[in-house]
Amino acid sequence: EHVALVDEAALGEFQRFEESFDAVFAGKAENDGLNRLILSANLDWRQTALLRCYMKYLLQLGMPFSQTYMEDVLVKHAKFARKIVRQFELQFDPDVSLAKRKRELEPLRGSISRAVSKADNVDEDRIMAAFSGAIDATLRTNYFLVDADGEPKSYISIKLNSGELREVPLPRPKFEIFVYSPDVEGVHMRGGDIARGGLRWSDRREDFRTEVLGLMKAQVVKNTVIVPTGAKGGFFPKRVPDGNRDEIFANGVACYKTFISALLDITDNVIDGKIVTPDRVVRRDGDDPYLVVAADKGTATFSDIANGISADYGFWLDDAFASGGSAGYDHKKMGITARGAWEAVKRHFREQGLDTQKELFTVAGVGDMAGDVFGNGMLLSRKIKLVAAFNHLNIFLDPDPDAAASFKERQRLFKKPRSSWTDYDDKLISKGGGVFSRQSKTIRLSNEVRKLLDTSESSMKPDELISAILRMPVDLMWNGGIGTYVKASSEGHSDVGDRSNDNVRIDATELRCKVVGEGGNLGLTQRARIEYSLGGGRINTDFIDNSAGVDSSDREVNIKILLSDVVVEKGMSRAKRDEFLASMTDDVAELVLRDNYLQTQSISMSEIRSVERIDEIARLITNLENTGLLDREIEYLPEETEIDERRARKQGFTRPELAVVLSYAKIDLYNGLIDSGETFEDFLVIDPPRYFPTVLRRRYNEFIPGHRLSRQILATLIANDLVNRMGPSFVKRVQDDTGANIVTIARAYKIARLVCRTSSLFKTIESLDTKIPAQAQMAMMFEVSRTLRHACYWLIERFGDGLKIEPSVNRLKDGLTSVYARPAATMSPNARIRHEHAAAEYIQMGVSEQLANRMSSLLLTRVALDIADLAYTCKRDVGETAKLYAAFNQHLGMFWLHSGAEDLKVSGRWQAMARSNLREEFYRLRREMAEPILASRSKKPISARLDRWLADNHEAITRFRSMVDEMKLRGSFDFATLSVAAQELRDLISK
Repeated sequence: EHVALVDEAALGEFQRFEESFDAVFAGKAENDGLNRLILSANLDWRQTALLRCYMKYLLQLGMPFSQTYMEDVLVKHAKFARKIVRQFELQFDPDVSLAKRKRELEPLRGSISRAVSKADNVDEDRIMAAFSGAIDATLRTNYFLVDADGEPKSYISIKLNSGELREVPLPRPKFEIFVYSPDVEGVHMRGGDIARGGLRWSDRREDFRTEVLGLMKAQVVKNTVIVPTGAKGGFFPKRVPDGNRDEIFANGVACYKTFISALLDITDNVIDGKIVTPDRVVRRDGDDPYLVVAADKGTATFSDIANGISADYGFWLDDAFASGGSAGYDHKKMGITARGAWEAVKRHFREQGLDTQKELFTVAGVGDMAGDVFGNGMLLSRKIKLVAAFNHLNIFLDPDPDAAASFKERQRLFKKPRSSWTDYDDKLISKGGGVFSRQSKTIRLSNEVRKLLDTSESSMKPDELISAILRMPVDLMWNGGIGTYVKASSEGHSDVGDRSNDNVRIDATELRCKVVGEGGNLGLTQRARIEYSLGGGRINTDFIDNSAGVDSSDREVNIKILLSDVVVEKGMSRAKRDEFLASMTDDVAELVLRDNYLQTQSISMSEIRSVERIDEIARLITNLENTGLLDREIEYLPEETEIDERRARKQGFTRPELAVVLSYAKIDLYNGLIDSGETFEDFLVIDPPRYFPTVLRRRYNEFIPGHRLSRQILATLIANDLVNRMGPSFVKRVQDDTGANIVTIARAYKIARLVCRTSSLFKTIESLDTKIPAQAQMAMMFEVSRTLRHACYWLIERFGDGLKIEPSVNRLKDGLTSVYARPAATMSPNARIRHEHAAAEYIQMGVSEQLANRMSSLLLTRVALDIADLAYTCKRDVGETAKLYAAFNQHLGMFWLHSGAEDLKVSGRWQAMARSNLREEFYRLRREMAEPILASRSKKPISARLDRWLADNHEAITRFRSMVDEMKLRGSFDFATLSVAAQELRDLISK
């Protein structure tokens, strides 16, 4: 009877409360102030959990309100809470018809907007607007999915368009997925549609999104060597058991599985070549099938777990979903990340005159031999004298190590499972050294250690000793650990975001090492790198030094994608695929290390010319900023006023700054190539880029064009090659000067490289590492890139946006080869002297006579292009055409005019353009003189036609030569003098 008196609404209210109570009791829901909405807003426990998911996300964005206050605001505005839940359901409930969705959503949005406007104060307004905005920005959710038992899933994932939500701090990812459950929270952020990066087990409950955002930003610039842009994910287990390590690990694995499943729940699949959206997922975005994850902090052994989940979902990437599993490339076994970073270390020292593979050098480091990066890194040279190192447990000191004996001991520790510094044979540690616990109250310092550290202290606390190691004078500081140990002097510890190392961290001005190698991430802040570099230290950035790991993973993924087609069409078994994949390990490593070599080389070349090209780089930064791609403040690039100050003190950009500029130049070029909509198949016809190992290209070349990411792979290779060789500002400069589109510029570079035969020339120069001074190598590199630049401009001026690769190469390559092979036929006596002088300078640098002559022949490239093109157009022999050009040199003094224009001193962009235009004018005039003689239908020999032309124009030529001789008597040429000469020559031709 009593129940009968309870109205239906009250019964529903009681039922919702009872279900909520049961959910909290069972651990399905959290017990907090939001549960008041079950009564005040008539929500059930899952609807309340949905709002809790958004609240947790907003808290991770760094909103300046406590959870309690946000709960109070939603409860106070219960009708608003009910409405935003209804908006979410209308947007994503698959059982709601499209007509109803369209009919009800807009009025509801208006009602929600009015509710926000009625907030009692600014804080309430901001909180309510943030909840409403987050639901508006949501693109997908798994909220309406059920498990195998037909029950709602125990976790919620929401995919958001981060750019639509004003609360999202910069830099904003293109997409992010937030995952919520009572057991785990996590986030996965992507810089673009096709993006990849590791998932980490975070220990930062309050701000794991901030941690992941910083890593994603670094990943975006790191990933310029690979196909996808940067992504990063992190999860935080919320209910960590109090048990032993195994129980904690098992809980972490369970949370990782939940996180992975939540991501795949709302990711499209590819079935029979078609995009398929998961059941009961309503999309408010386009196709999105590319989700690739990788190992990171705490998840190094989880790849097989992730691939198992991928298989359960039938996900199209199968075990390419998470690289490095049992059928993938093991980074630690390959040592690939450390080997890539070691390419940077070798370059730093090589450019300072030290060969790390042949000469002893001292090292201090962060990490231990059990670690991938530290352990592998400390085995990459037998000349390492490791004098100090530390990890989270111990401090290792060896004031005067025996290089050979300590190398063998490091090898032993590396092979020993879970080794630590305490396993180091103390008999091999030099006098005064030892292994010390970081838990000790104080550590007594021997005389040898005091000398090593350059300190007068007789004892130190462990944290003080670590700071002293960071400050010690040493050749190399090798970071193979986790943590940020160096900040800029202008930064506070709170700016760093790594509280655990506040007590040991030092300022960049205190570093006394010659070189920093960043095998690990975030060892220094970017401001610290810049400050250290301005003080004369040698450093790149972490995303440059340790990019080999992600490069290797990406190649593994793309090889697996290609081989998946082979498996289907050729019947290759999984066992054979795995065997074939493993057989290419060394080839993949070689390709990856080549990227590290070239990127660091490009930074060095930019650094050498940084002072004289400071305006060029400054313009590029401004351009990238104006397009919205680059945020100068976020990337710690100097403002215009600081650039002016550096210009005044003849100081250019630092290596860390140039690393950022280099990466963004590649991103910009890649985006331009992809957005062009043009096909890049013509880049494959002659000398196809070598992304895949040779054996794979040889066996399965027919599958490469059909690779799902073939276009992206090609665009990445083109961008990397062009920017590495020509510098970060080259493309923008050519665009400004010629108006050519990006694809035309890329084609011009490809053609120039082929017809000038520079690939083999670059490799020959690179083969001289440690054999001749690095400065000599760089000088030759600059000459080659200068030649390519002139060739690119010529090609664009000659053919415009109609430039085609194969026809242009066929038209020009043989002609240029002929000129290079017989340079004397092209040169006047004066030009020959210049050629011989240039060759002698190269020989003096220590290069062979053969290479010196090849380098000096590059001086002929610009004229050789005209010669080869005219010979092709007029169907004449290249040798004949070259002799005609040599005759013009001799009879008109053209050599002096060309040399004068080439040697003009310029200041700034506009004078450089004026010099270039003047130089090109002389080339055009000579071509205009030669073309009618070559194209004539007369049967007389070319020499006879030339004699006739000289006789017909004898008086004008005599006057012109007299003018040139008068100019030569002055001893130098200037713009005015050469401009007059150009006009006189044009008048001569037009008569």
